[in-house]
Parts: sequence; structure tokens; C-alpha cells
Amino acid sequence: MSAKNLDRQHRWRSVTVAFRVSPEEGEMINSCVRVSGLTKQDYITRKLTDRTVVVQGNPKVFLGLQTEMQEILEELERIDAGSGIYEDLLERIALITSVMEEMKEESDWKKKRK
Repeated sequence: MSAKNLDRQHRWRSVTVAFRVSPEEGEMINSCVRVSGLTKQDYITRKLTDRTVVVQGNPKVFLGLQTEMQEILEELERIDAGSGIYEDLLERIALITSVMEEMKEESDWKKKRK
């Protein structure tokens, strides 16, 4: 059993919430977590409580994006070999595109402020 910890408001996180997902849903969740830069717990908590997930560029986010892009490249190579494209792949590409566009807009905005 894992130790209890505190959230940002210094409340004890002592309740466990668990649910089952398909392998494809699990991979999509993991992809979203990797590119968010958050822990899985924080990401899922924010999404379930309808709070915005703001991605800020840092080494963890860039590593997550690199990992995602490598997996997408492998999928595209598989498709080129004759297999079909899956909806999950399109969702992952849309997610990464969205994150990259937001990071570019933030970068452009900071450059204009200088």
C-alpha cells in the first residue's frame, strides 16, 4: 500500500480511486500524461474535475513529445507496410499537434514581449 501524500492545498490524498480501461484507452491516457508534463495522478484528477491542463515546456514535456513522435513514426511505417490506420493514432497526432501549437504560440508571445 502506498503512503498518503498531500495535494497543493495541503489536503491528505488518502482515498484510492480505481477503474479499468482497455489497452488502447490506457495507451491514450499514457500519451496524454507524457506530453502534459504532469504525473498520471495529477493529470487524471484535473481532467475528471474539469480543470484545465496547461502544458509548460520543460525537459519532461520535450522527452514525452519525443517519445510520442517516435511511436507515431513507427505506426506510420507500419501503415506504409500495408496495414490500416487506427482512430487512436489520429487522436494521438491531434493531441501532439495541439500541444506543439500551444507551445509555439506561447513562445511567439514571449518573443513579442521582449
